[in-house]
Amino acid sequence: MYWKLKELRKKKKLTTMNMAEKLGISKPFYCQLENQTRRLSYDMAVKIADVFGMKPDSVFYHDHIERKY
Repeated sequence: MYWKLKELRKKKKLTTMNMAEKLGISKPFYCQLENQTRRLSYDMAVKIADVFGMKPDSVFYHDHIERKY
């Protein structure tokens, strides 16, 4: 799971439905992204990061490093 993504979403008091609406996707699609059962595209990573006013690396890169080591 992208732990930081879920953490940021909850911190902003956004539901998975809120995120899906902001991204123009379905709730199940968003949940699959958050739980890593669907592959995250670069374009979607940018859109998600924009919701939080961040860069994609700030949201997702740490998870990549954790899985690598």
